[in-house]
Amino acid sequence: MKIDISKAVSFSGPERIKQNEKELGSLHSILVNGTGKGNDFLGWVKLPAGADPAILERIKADAEKIRAQSQLFVVIGIGGSYLGARAVIDCLGHPFLPLLTGRKDPVILYAGENLSEDYHAGLMEILDHYDYSIAVISKSGTTTEPAVAFRIIKAHLEKKYGKKEASGRIFAVTDAQRGALKTVSEEEGYSTYVIPDDVGGRFSVLTPVGLLPIAVAGFDIEKLIVGAVRMMKQCLASADPEKNPAIRYAAIRNALYQSGKTVEILVNYLPNLYYFTEWWKQLYGESEGKENKGIFPAGVGFTTDLHSMGQYIQEGTRLMFETILSVENIKKELRVPFLEEDADGLNFLAGKRLSELNSMAEMGTMLAHVDGGVPNIRISVKELNEETLGELIYFFEFACALSGYLLGVNPFDQPGVEAYKKNMFALIGKPGFEEEGKKLRERLL
Repeated sequence: MKIDISKAVSFSGPERIKQNEKELGSLHSILVNGTGKGNDFLGWVKLPAGADPAILERIKADAEKIRAQSQLFVVIGIGGSYLGARAVIDCLGHPFLPLLTGRKDPVILYAGENLSEDYHAGLMEILDHYDYSIAVISKSGTTTEPAVAFRIIKAHLEKKYGKKEASGRIFAVTDAQRGALKTVSEEEGYSTYVIPDDVGGRFSVLTPVGLLPIAVAGFDIEKLIVGAVRMMKQCLASADPEKNPAIRYAAIRNALYQSGKTVEILVNYLPNLYYFTEWWKQLYGESEGKENKGIFPAGVGFTTDLHSMGQYIQEGTRLMFETILSVENIKKELRVPFLEEDADGLNFLAGKRLSELNSMAEMGTMLAHVDGGVPNIRISVKELNEETLGELIYFFEFACALSGYLLGVNPFDQPGVEAYKKNMFALIGKPGFEEEGKKLRERLL
């Protein structure tokens, strides 16, 4: 993994970057030694190196069982309970897997990440026609969206297969000792995995939360861990920004924020990176957006969004900077054909790979946006595979924690998330919220 900040330095000033790097040197020690805010949620910092081989073997065994008995695998979870897994699966998977004939890999579907009745009713219609298993991922088991989805799908499973067989098709990832899902799992005999107490949801992709679905999809979770360990060693070993890319990234993005660039757009040029962007948005939005502080994380997929958001980025309010996630080598090859009639005038492109065109679009767009006053940071990897994704995941996690500390917030809590939940509980009549519900309904009239 490489990081290039040359197209961003002039927008913030080298002095500001150097000051941030100096402060981040001290914050690096605080993070590594576990003496900063939220230090009871630092289990992710050294987690890759401490991955239990026995747990990995068990995950792989359960994944093979699921793959043997299921055409579909439904992941029930919300936020960090599904975004990390979906990011990796979409990055590495075939974009049209459901349409492939003779496929061996189950199609991964998702539930409980929204409250749409149409979405879940449509899912149930599909589940009528295919063999399937599920993973339900929740520390408490009471988060509304996944808990409701689990109720519905569990009932469907038991009706379709009978209670005994259904229990062998349900895999729970939850708290080690307490919670509604833990209780049900013990009573019903589900295969169960633990979400570590000291790892928050948005930092949990390298735990069974992400590893089980990724393994079911047919990808090598051990290589994912290898990549994460490689980046972990680099991030932990040094506070020198020339040796630690996380410090380099945290310093420049915060220097841009300090100079008035309050929106960071993660840019990708591959559609299969869409959910990686969504994972990144949650990681940074939920970690930094506190106390009226924080860079707003947004995302675009180019070249598609150049035809929708491109005009604003080029000439709109100058409040943003871009971080480009670039992939240098594309495995599959497709070239532009030569046509005798050349009606579209594109024969000058004949013989070129689409990835060449995409790369030139990336370079040309970066230069145009920089000329238009939009700073650009470029993060590149040689190719997309399990190891490079492991590196990227850990890199963004470590840089996120450092950025939060530089802002002066606790990067590991999310107190603001509870506000909507309390209002929703009151409005749907949860016991104990009746009086508050009455007040809220009056406000809505």
